[in-house]
Amino acid sequence: MIEATVAELSPLVGTRFACRALGCAPATIYRRRQPPLRQAPRPRPAPTRALSPLERDLVLTELHSERFVDSSPAAVWATLLDEGRYLCSERTMYRLLAGHGELRERRDQLGHPVYARPELLARRPNEVWSWDITKLKGPATWTYYHLYAILDVFSRYIVGWTVQQRESAELARALIGQATAQQEITPGTLTVHADRGSSMTSKPVAFLLADLGVAKTHNRPHTSNDNPYSEAQFKTLKYRPTFPARFASIEQARAFCVQFFAWYNHEHRHSGIGLMAPAAVHYGHAKEIHDERSRVLAAAYARTPERFVARPPQPPALPTAAWINKPDAELGSEEVAH
Repeated sequence: MIEATVAELSPLVGTRFACRALGCAPATIYRRRQPPLRQAPRPRPAPTRALSPLERDLVLTELHSERFVDSSPAAVWATLLDEGRYLCSERTMYRLLAGHGELRERRDQLGHPVYARPELLARRPNEVWSWDITKLKGPATWTYYHLYAILDVFSRYIVGWTVQQRESAELARALIGQATAQQEITPGTLTVHADRGSSMTSKPVAFLLADLGVAKTHNRPHTSNDNPYSEAQFKTLKYRPTFPARFASIEQARAFCVQFFAWYNHEHRHSGIGLMAPAAVHYGHAKEIHDERSRVLAAAYARTPERFVARPPQPPALPTAAWINKPDAELGSEEVAH
């Protein structure tokens, strides 16, 4: 701003008088008017203590050798030092590798397998189950009770649950066995999905499912979205207004879960299943309820059609399918669970 004002006043009173009036140094204005001097950078002379080309080749040959090809420069430097040899510093090894575009992870490491994204479709109850374990805070700090819950993906019905003192593969095995017996699961009709917790991937659970003819799938590592139904159900549990900050005893935790799961299965209107209660969908009563809702809405429309401007009212559609990771070919870029 000051420079522009000086440029306007300079033809009238001169640069020095303009700078004096505005309180700035004339040298600053003169320096800014001159184009910047761009000098080519001078080549850096090689230090007298630098490695010779022969020595550099020797270091690179050692780094590329079979026994050091997957070792870090620090490990190479230490190994050679233990053998009574010193070629150069560790930093020089890094500098030589960087000059050849080899500054990367050199150590031989185990490559993790590529986990396929689970894509599960449920078109009816007892076709896909999702189960998980969550912690419920106990009476003191660092004390927890463990809630096991098995949910039917299509109907959102909780087919089995238990609250225990610990997480155990044997307890999970017993719960799954009890749930499959109560639901009268026939071999080859059910898939059980879970994350990769120790109980979920345990041999007792795997052997039980194999004996029952039940398929099993697991989340990809660190991907909670692969098990959205159980995660959403646990959120519903823990965001209930009556959910306590801590449970005084395991009996209190079990009593709370008795009330919660009775409400969740028989009273909770779930948005993902047409605002039906999970029990109505699971046991085949949803069509009757949907037809009754249609009759009520038709009667309301007949009484006051002017209140429904766009179209006659319709109840929410009944569920026809529930996906865990719907394929992109059918869903586009969307990956949601109803």
